[in-house]
Amino acid sequence: MNYFDNEFYRGKRVLVTGHTGFKGSWLCRILINAGAIVTGYSQNPPTNPNLFSLAGLEENMNSIIGDIRDMEHLSKVFDETQPEIVFHLAAQPIVRDSYKDPRYTYETNVMGTVNILECVRLHPCVRSFLNVTTDKVYHNNEWVWGYRENEPLDGFDPYSNSKSCSELVTHSYKNSFFADGHTAISTARAGNVIGGGDFANDRIIPDCVRAVEAGKPIGVRNPYSTRPYQHALEPLFAYLMIAQKQYEDGKYAGWYNVGPDECDCVTTGELVDLFCYSWGNNLTWDNQAETHALHEANFLKLDCSKIKSVFGWRPRWHIDEAIKMTVDWTKVWLNKGDIPAEMDREIRNYLGEKH
Repeated sequence: MNYFDNEFYRGKRVLVTGHTGFKGSWLCRILINAGAIVTGYSQNPPTNPNLFSLAGLEENMNSIIGDIRDMEHLSKVFDETQPEIVFHLAAQPIVRDSYKDPRYTYETNVMGTVNILECVRLHPCVRSFLNVTTDKVYHNNEWVWGYRENEPLDGFDPYSNSKSCSELVTHSYKNSFFADGHTAISTARAGNVIGGGDFANDRIIPDCVRAVEAGKPIGVRNPYSTRPYQHALEPLFAYLMIAQKQYEDGKYAGWYNVGPDECDCVTTGELVDLFCYSWGNNLTWDNQAETHALHEANFLKLDCSKIKSVFGWRPRWHIDEAIKMTVDWTKVWLNKGDIPAEMDREIRNYLGEKH
């Protein structure tokens, strides 16, 4: 059973970098509902439309627009807000974009991590820090089994490699500056997330939504690639659990994979089949596999034995349920419905609450 202590976060000062992004917006919604004092530090929302605006977050938190590469500004935010818990989600998160602008990708994903850890080092108010990376940090051998936390780190493309570097930076800071245990330091390596409110380019579910909105067939670029797809709420509640547990006891600090069970590691084509079935209206997709595509891994799975063993954590939603929730959210949005209410409904559903 997933572990989330709503009362733990009540009144806690929490800083979320990347709060205007897809996962950051969902995380802030959860924290606000739990009664946390939330500060966000991020650039302006990366898409239009965007979940941050739709979720009605700005009036319920301290939202600061800034660049993670701007150490002076970031340090000032730490001075002013004195966070106890820090979730680091700010990143350039798109593989294909990293080929177009590798320098910006490395500046954001590597030096951004240096900057946030330097602020944590200089501000003893921080008791718990979690760096959110990706399943793509591992050296990918196209194995059929999942990667474990002790496998070599060496992402291929600039995005994946920069996140591998972010992991190494975190390891070094943890060993060099936080060995006294005052501040617990962890990273979480999550698989591909889906869910309502993702409008990013070059992601399969947003591509599906855009095709539906335009009344066109869905084009699928890599239909045979296997990925550990999961609803965004799965890793987000895992992040919250890790941050709490290590806050209470530093022995829980470490490196954690967060992904679905093997039965939910599906190909992109299978994922789109599920989307079409859940949506209805005889929705279809076209195979648009690229013959000269930029390199992306074909087969990628995570071994999540560690987080299951240490915390008793388990994924709650299978992939079909994750798709259904994504479709439900999208239909509310297309019908100009109440997005905050739909998000709260899905959060309660995930936690097993009836009302």
